[in-house]
Amino acid sequence: MDNSLYKKYSPTTNTYQFMVHSPGRVNLIGEHTDYNNGYVLPAAIDRTIDLKFSRNDSSNKCSVYSKQYNSTFIFTLDELPKAKNPWERFVIGVVSELMELSENIQGFDCFIDSYLPIGSGVSSSAALECGLATGLNELFELGLNQWDIIKLSQRAEHNFVGTQCGIMDQFASVLGKEDHAMFLDCKTLEFEYIPMSIRPYCLLLLNTNVDHELSSGAYNKRRNECEAGLDVLKEHFEHVSTLRDVTKEMLDTCAESMGSTVYKRCSYVIEENQRVLDAVQALKNNNLKEFGNLMYETHKGLSEKYEVSCPELDFLVEYSRTESRLLGSRMMGGGFGGCTLNIIHSDAVESFVQDVSKAYYEKFNIQLSSFQALPSQGTFITK
Repeated sequence: MDNSLYKKYSPTTNTYQFMVHSPGRVNLIGEHTDYNNGYVLPAAIDRTIDLKFSRNDSSNKCSVYSKQYNSTFIFTLDELPKAKNPWERFVIGVVSELMELSENIQGFDCFIDSYLPIGSGVSSSAALECGLATGLNELFELGLNQWDIIKLSQRAEHNFVGTQCGIMDQFASVLGKEDHAMFLDCKTLEFEYIPMSIRPYCLLLLNTNVDHELSSGAYNKRRNECEAGLDVLKEHFEHVSTLRDVTKEMLDTCAESMGSTVYKRCSYVIEENQRVLDAVQALKNNNLKEFGNLMYETHKGLSEKYEVSCPELDFLVEYSRTESRLLGSRMMGGGFGGCTLNIIHSDAVESFVQDVSKAYYEKFNIQLSSFQALPSQGTFITK
């Protein structure tokens, strides 16, 4: 193993041309609606993956070191390898997609340091993809705009990781704005920044520390089930192109044809799209109590209709109801683990985290971890 990159970027040296800060994201509401051409309401957060970049003396040799994994990934551009480790697949995916767009990429070194917990539902994968794409775009003056970076990062996840994700995660990571959420129409890609005046409340994430691997099939299966339901609906209604076009009454007329499982999946998506619209209005009215109620409704739908929750997530959401200063809670992310997102009064955070951590450990024998987050700016570069 060539350890020269690690030595080059040792803690005592900072040899690099610039650094990219690529944030994770929270999705306030609108889960599993993005790949159904629906509405979402994400926000970039003030926790990032930081990537240091430098050209090297080679025309095609690339070295990427991950501090989190204490691992160096070395490859050449003329023969991209099959990645052995999951994080390497994101690197190869982004580099491959960039090479489809430009012939100007040459040898480079990259040092990655992450402040995002993996598997927590804050989309560390999109942060890595977008950060790497942004850095290489800057390093080799490729001339790509933000939407180019968003879309190629999404393609990298589709083609090299195997997760057929929507565009929300990459969008939020790149285009986030401090103290704002982003209301995104995933069909038209039109979006609106929505001010988030939540103080004295804050966003609290409770990490179940339960591993989940979306590309193992469950995430893609949900997407396929929604597509199967849409196909049935199209047979009955000529004007239907996405689940956005479907009312509850229309869905009910097709329930027998699509079967109970597919019906539940589609029912959840239709209801969740309306919840996003209601949540946007609640934020504009600064009605956090109503917003919190919508979060609870979303979790119920994800657990019972979309069936992507797990006992640990359900436990945390139910326990949140014991704290009167906590307005809303729900699972966040693809599911089967990761974090719950909570809106809680800042004065209640410390005591609540202590109580819920104790109860969680007694129930599951797993240590709970937590962190607070604020809506922050999207991917940016510092010299």
